[in-house]
Amino acid sequence: MKRHFKHALRFLLALMVGLASFAAPAQKLEGTLRLLVGYAPGGASDRAARLVGDALQKRYGVTVIVENRTGAGGRLAAQQLKLATVADNVLMLGNPAVITVAPLVFKDVGYDPEADFVPVSQVTSYEFGVAIGPQVPASTLSDLLAWLAANPQKAFFGVPATGSLPHFFALMIGERAGLKADVVGYKGSAPLATDLIGGQIPVAVDTLDSLMPLHDGGKLKVLATSGRSRSLLAKDVPTFSEAGVDLVASGWNTFFAPRSMPADKVRDYAIAIQSVMADPALRKQFVASSMDPVSASQEQTIGMLKAYRAQWEPVIKRSGFQE
Repeated sequence: MKRHFKHALRFLLALMVGLASFAAPAQKLEGTLRLLVGYAPGGASDRAARLVGDALQKRYGVTVIVENRTGAGGRLAAQQLKLATVADNVLMLGNPAVITVAPLVFKDVGYDPEADFVPVSQVTSYEFGVAIGPQVPASTLSDLLAWLAANPQKAFFGVPATGSLPHFFALMIGERAGLKADVVGYKGSAPLATDLIGGQIPVAVDTLDSLMPLHDGGKLKVLATSGRSRSLLAKDVPTFSEAGVDLVASGWNTFFAPRSMPADKVRDYAIAIQSVMADPALRKQFVASSMDPVSASQEQTIGMLKAYRAQWEPVIKRSGFQE
């Protein structure tokens, strides 16, 4: 009996040590942490950075400042991160446009994601949707694909920007469905939605946080979403797989450290961010702000980025798109 009790006690102590190592960094977070965001205040990246920053301040007592380094499609923030010294406490919230797409389509972005940055922790995942305006006679994705095949002169997919992830996802849809569709780039989600609702373009491909408010308001209809399972933002909308098209794709927001940051400090930030992102209260704040929260270790984040590049790089290269 005593032997069983000792084994149980050792197990509980080991479990407590494991939980403690997950809940707190190896060292106390000190000084002021700067979070670089390559986009204007109010956008998804900015909202995510501020939510994480507030959570880190409350839990660990570290001062966090969000710096919006806007310009060049988010690349200015990456260029700034590259310049950080070993003494700087700075991270960047990056996305696929900056880390995956830009190095493949621009001749010189001023940084090398693999050589200059270290992945820390993924904090959000976002998905894409295909939507139609009220003039298109379709109620399902199958209906839409059949209509586009029968009306090739109307086979246009609008996207919020040329060279964006929705642009390349639209190409994926065309390839997988066997359609010859042209992609039309807009200057943002707002003008794209206006033309979709007005009938100037039949189909739009965009992120769910842009499409779902208009879907919920009855102004357009989202026919399918790109995740492996139904999105928290679109529980009534089937995935592409459910709709009969074997296609899964997503985007993300992930924190990166400069290569100059010591490995133990990177690990501390990774543990801290993963820990706060597991908090149910913070996750509710993300969902309320139209974002799908993710709590991921540094190892999980590195694996995700490797798989992501393997999925998207061939599509981007086949497109021939260059800036």
